[in-house]
Amino acid sequence: MFRDRPDAAAQLLRRLDHLRGEDAVVLGLPRGGVPVAAVVAEGLGVPLDVIVVRKLGLPFQPEVAMGAIGEGGVRLVNSELVGRAGVSIAELSEVERHERATLDRRVAMLRRGAAPRSLEGRTAIVVDDGLATGSTAEVACRVARSLGAHRVVLAIPIGPEDAASRVPSANEVVCVESPHWFHAVGQGYEDFSPTSDEEVMLLLDAAERRLAGEPWRPARSIETAQVEVPHGGLRLAADLSVPEAPTGFVVFAHGSGSSRHSPRNRLVADALQRAGLGTLLPDLLLPHEEADRANVFDIPLLADRLVSAVAWLRAHPGATGLPIGYFGASTGGGAALWAASEPGAHIAAIVSRGGRPDLAGERLGSVRAPTLLIVGGADHQVIELNRWAQARIAAPCELEIVPGATHLFEEAGTLAEVAILARDWFLRHFAPSAPAAGSARSAASAPSAASAASAASESSARSGPGGPA
Repeated sequence: MFRDRPDAAAQLLRRLDHLRGEDAVVLGLPRGGVPVAAVVAEGLGVPLDVIVVRKLGLPFQPEVAMGAIGEGGVRLVNSELVGRAGVSIAELSEVERHERATLDRRVAMLRRGAAPRSLEGRTAIVVDDGLATGSTAEVACRVARSLGAHRVVLAIPIGPEDAASRVPSANEVVCVESPHWFHAVGQGYEDFSPTSDEEVMLLLDAAERRLAGEPWRPARSIETAQVEVPHGGLRLAADLSVPEAPTGFVVFAHGSGSSRHSPRNRLVADALQRAGLGTLLPDLLLPHEEADRANVFDIPLLADRLVSAVAWLRAHPGATGLPIGYFGASTGGGAALWAASEPGAHIAAIVSRGGRPDLAGERLGSVRAPTLLIVGGADHQVIELNRWAQARIAAPCELEIVPGATHLFEEAGTLAEVAILARDWFLRHFAPSAPAAGSARSAASAPSAASAASAASESSARSGPGGPA
């Protein structure tokens, strides 16, 4: 039994050593197959991509496949089943039109608009986290062949004993475990947790950076511990994660209604950790303090506790002498900027996600750390508040707008964009050659005086956006 997908991938990689040195591309089947494929691609030193297929379900019974489609116009139809079911040409065309649109959107999101890897004349290694019926894998192998692959290898950690016969389009099937009593892929895993689109996007992005020769490498080990940060007579609960040989640390400032357990902030923190950055996620409010909504908007209080968190972190053996940054969400964005404006703060970089930097008010002019403001394209009011703040931040400041995202970045793929932007910002400004904070300023177009006055008003601060981060 495999502990999880990385463990399964490591065992599968050993079975694929004979492919080392080939001109190959590893193709992961989203979602669960991509974490396995990422390990295989890195181990073999070849590119990673996805291969997306969509089932064509019967109009009156969608779970029954009458065919499938793939990229590049690939189309497979079970004509015998279509005939027996009495599906008309118009009905088949309508199902295909709907699934083709869904496939195109999904491919564009997962690849972030990049073109697919060429398979012409290459070996395509199709990877999934397991094989059940074999129908999806068979379609994927046919798609790979139709896109020019001269050889197709299906690689899976677990499948039935007759796995090879279920995927005739594969030249070779490599399977680590084939239980005699096989009934489901999940039976081979202790941890078979779902994989999100965000994780798929981050893995694909990391693979691209590897091929591009980026200076950072994914962390091999990450130690995480629950700690307590002292602040006056209080003890603030926090989660500290330290990757091997960290290049810097990021302290998180959660927004209103949120905590160190926020799944959104944890996804970002995980992306930072994989890039070799340590993270500290503290609860800035005690449980009884969270009940008072006024505390959520008490920026000086939150900022004061962030300063204590940084002081504690600087004294930690694993962080000594390393650059430290802030990642703020919602009202935490304002708190991070306020804390960074304190004399002697020495903060290397700041990232705000869907933040309220306007809540830092006059303190913005004292911020010397390079700042990245990330806002959802559909979060119109917060975009204006961030533009107002950008015009007043003394340090280099950039505004990134993620298309289609709302305040919480709940739309598929948008949070992965945040994680990638944040990771790259911290890596750039934590590097030894990064320009000193406050040495330059990015261009910013200030909104009208009326918009600025409205953004800075106390009424906006109290009644404006400030929901869970």
